[in-house]
Amino acid sequence: MRSKNMSDVIATYYFRPRSDTEPKMAAQAICEEETTGTWTDISTRTGYVKRLDGSVESIAPQGHGYITRIRYPAEIFEPGNIAQYLSVVAGNLFGLGRLEAVRLMDVEYPDSLVAPFKGPKFGITGVRKMIGSTNRPHVGTIIKPKVGLTPEDTATVAYEAAIGGVDLIKDDETLTDQAFCPMDKRLPLVMKLLGDAKDETGREVLYAVNITTRADRIVERALHAIDLGANMIMIDIFTSGFGALQALGEDSRIKVPIHVHRTMHAAFTRNPEHGIAMRPLAHIIRMIGADQLHTGTVSGKMSHDAPEVKASIEVLTCNCHGMRKTFPVSSGGLHPGKVAHELATLGTDIVLQAGGGIHGHPDGTAAGARAMCQAVEAFMAGTSVEEYAKDHYELERALKQWGSS
Repeated sequence: MRSKNMSDVIATYYFRPRSDTEPKMAAQAICEEETTGTWTDISTRTGYVKRLDGSVESIAPQGHGYITRIRYPAEIFEPGNIAQYLSVVAGNLFGLGRLEAVRLMDVEYPDSLVAPFKGPKFGITGVRKMIGSTNRPHVGTIIKPKVGLTPEDTATVAYEAAIGGVDLIKDDETLTDQAFCPMDKRLPLVMKLLGDAKDETGREVLYAVNITTRADRIVERALHAIDLGANMIMIDIFTSGFGALQALGEDSRIKVPIHVHRTMHAAFTRNPEHGIAMRPLAHIIRMIGADQLHTGTVSGKMSHDAPEVKASIEVLTCNCHGMRKTFPVSSGGLHPGKVAHELATLGTDIVLQAGGGIHGHPDGTAAGARAMCQAVEAFMAGTSVEEYAKDHYELERALKQWGSS
């Protein structure tokens, strides 16, 4: 979001100081480590250098620790260099001896430091236009099992999901270009069967093919996927790196939406007292070009915290810096019985993505897709899933399989 001081960056941290360290000294240690200071007085840190010092704007108790807001002069950032931005706001501070724990909670950037980034090419509005939707949630699925299927079986699973009514089908995070399911064979087969499904249903379905690879090859792989017919590409952001996504987002030849998976994120985000919250990471990912981003669920299989999930969604969908909005993706352990709670908590500008909750339906993938779509229809009509299931067999079967919560 935008800094209240239009010339500066404001970063918010939670921290617990070491028992022998005053909170003010601990916050100051963060400030100095990330700007011009070091562990001792030095003769070279004088005069003109000190104008680049950060400052501790506030400290307030919270829980077992404290919240501090630290101002960093915009001049210490290299405009457009996300790697360098992170080295300031999320650098060496995590190992500081004066801190028992520290977590980056939020970052507010001035327009001058966001201006170099183009944001999503499509965003929520663009993806909705491709699908032909207005205000309803989108329903997506993941090819399951996540690895092991042949290209032919992958395409068949995709076809079944498509005729069942999903808007999005994606590879899982570990499927890229392995010998048992090479992209060059998998992608054309999937797109052919999605074309067949469109002929039958009249509906466009997106397929996010996973192009994750090393950063210097990812644009080449993306362009190759598009040549093979891809209408969406997917990247594992934390394993490929922010630079890989930025390269995809800024390349004018890539004219399809970018779906971003956040595998490995919990290494940074899961500990509520140490690491980096998803919100500042989501902000960066939106800035550098994600059209869709996984944000977690409030009722799925993963560790989840509703305020954290909502904070990530807010930074993806707020009106800031004139950027298109990124489509949040709720994924991980969802099934039709969880749909109402997800939508009531997170809103309808969201993609509900179910893997096992579709493919595990007792009547198969197409029926599972219909059940998820029926659960969405029930919510949009203001009807409980139990009531709606009375007239919708697939949903009734899903609720018997997994329950309604």
